Amino acid sequence: MLDACFLGPYGENDQLLERLMVEFLRDHVHWRRNFHPEDPPAIPTRAAQHPAYQAFEARMRRELHQLSAALKRSVPFHSPRYIGHMVSDLLLPGLAAQMLTLPYNPNNVSEDAAPVTLQLEMQVGLQLARMLGWPDDPQRADCAFGHLTSGGTLANYQALRLALALKAFPVALRAADVPELALPEDDWQAFNLAPAEGIALFQAWQQWLAAQPSGQRQHWRAQVECRRIEHLGMAEFFQRHTQLRPPTVLAPITAHYSWSKGLKMLGLGRAQLQLLPTRGMRLDADALTAAIDTCQRQRQPVLLAVAVLGTTEYGTIDPVDAVVAARADAAQRGLGFSIHVDAAWGGYLTTLFRNPDGSLRPLADMRREYRQFPQPEVHAAFAALAQVDSVTIDPHKLGYLPYGAGAFVCRDHRAIPLLAEQADYVFHGDDSAGGNGANGRNSDANNAAQYHARYRQLGQFIPEGSKSGAMAAAVHVSHRVLPLDHHNFGLISRHTVLAAEAFIAGAAAFARQMAGSAHVLVPFQPDSNLVCLALNRHGNRDIARANAFVRRLQEQLRSDQSQPLQVKQFFASTTTVQRALAGTDDMGRILAGLGLDPATLGQDEGSDRLLILRHTLMNPYLIDRENGISYIQRYFAYLATLITALTSAPVRTAGHHQLEFPPR
Repeated sequence: MLDACFLGPYGENDQLLERLMVEFLRDHVHWRRNFHPEDPPAIPTRAAQHPAYQAFEARMRRELHQLSAALKRSVPFHSPRYIGHMVSDLLLPGLAAQMLTLPYNPNNVSEDAAPVTLQLEMQVGLQLARMLGWPDDPQRADCAFGHLTSGGTLANYQALRLALALKAFPVALRAADVPELALPEDDWQAFNLAPAEGIALFQAWQQWLAAQPSGQRQHWRAQVECRRIEHLGMAEFFQRHTQLRPPTVLAPITAHYSWSKGLKMLGLGRAQLQLLPTRGMRLDADALTAAIDTCQRQRQPVLLAVAVLGTTEYGTIDPVDAVVAARADAAQRGLGFSIHVDAAWGGYLTTLFRNPDGSLRPLADMRREYRQFPQPEVHAAFAALAQVDSVTIDPHKLGYLPYGAGAFVCRDHRAIPLLAEQADYVFHGDDSAGGNGANGRNSDANNAAQYHARYRQLGQFIPEGSKSGAMAAAVHVSHRVLPLDHHNFGLISRHTVLAAEAFIAGAAAFARQMAGSAHVLVPFQPDSNLVCLALNRHGNRDIARANAFVRRLQEQLRSDQSQPLQVKQFFASTTTVQRALAGTDDMGRILAGLGLDPATLGQDEGSDRLLILRHTLMNPYLIDRENGISYIQRYFAYLATLITALTSAPVRTAGHHQLEFPPR
């Protein structure tokens, strides 16, 4: 199956892609000609003979040839020799579907502009929801919902928007003094409902509103809307509700910088982001519990607890199950908040954990396929995804699709109307009442009809005002060709995890090989397919010099526009280990394993952190079984030649030269 998935490192499937493109270009032209065949051609057949036409064609060809020539200097993401950043070859189904759809140019904010691809985007959300273990049947009232974004940053921003809207809405209901509703006793209780309680109250409001006469319905809707935080703004809302403070977001210190950006954009401010310590570059569950306890004592509301499913530097997996447990305990004590999992990197690894029927695979079944993956705590983290409120996933990462394709998915779509925006020239009708139809009727068929009708006007609920329908087609077709379970899409993910395990074994052998020249260790046991390598020249005790040593290596492992592309043997990236992120214990362990003096940390400019090599092992051809080639072995052989060239007459001492894994 893998042989047909990609264009291939050598362009092996070029004829397949060419046939698809020619076939569907011709099909598109036929569609244009048959729209109204009675219309005469607007461009005369003799136009191609006109000097101006020919001059335009010549200019266009010249510019395209120049662009094509310039693009040859691009980074060869398609090659197994590229193990740098989070990008690899593209899936043929998605690439072909995007190219096929581009000439139709659908804009997925409204069915008026994208009657086909907007429905495909709704299906993508349900496909991802099923992968996460969430309800994916629109006939269910609590069905999940998802949409595509330009990337994970915007998806994280959408999570903040939804969590704040759901958290603040009960306060607006209390302020409007809506009759006949069972409202919380005070603003603190209203602002700290658990998400399920907030959704239930929102549903009760919608049903009550739908039952009112038309005039009363408009009156009460206006009374509530003018008291919402989205209408008043942050300053006015909290001035009116003096019991309340702006809510905080609890996230690991390894969280992506998009959370800081999102809080600034939302108006809450960077000060509301509490970054928690880690253990082994995974969220410290005890630190989370302590932070929640402090928030409760100080009456500090919590908006979101964030867990990371695949950190961008180390590929580590936070204990999502521990976050779920901490939230449940806090809710019992009256401190409700949402949980969001930033799975921009690791989201598609969920396919390894999912059976075709949607059920979770047992740990024992999975362990038979790998050396160490997944560890029990990693399996528990993926299993707990079924209980979180929202997730960010990037199809343009481990989904092997073009930039920019991120995705936001929430477990229960019934809160989404809180994000609605009206624009009469785009959107039609009024869905702000939502609910279950006239008089609150509820049925499976009615649920499904309302679900599909609501999101035909997708632009009401998302940050973007325009978005490509071609990307929705790309993701949808990829998921249809490769369903999101371990028998299908998971086969690609499995290759990457096996490559990571081969890299770990190769790193151990490399550490023994280089014992006389360099210290080598994997600083954090990887949970996925991203592995880092820390190195230090043998005999060196200074961190600044160790960083300079790795920087010299990286000069040979990065794109260099001043040299021909073919000069480069391999491509890798770098990241850093900082005491603030790793913690004192882990930082000390790593420095000791490299033979470095902790006293030199921060002593000189550039020595406040440790520079390490970072390897993203997502190319499925890293282990070429057809030709008996292991690009991983080749990489370590090349790395050995670089280190040898940088070291002269190494002195062998009894240092730390064995590859070590940290305790979990």
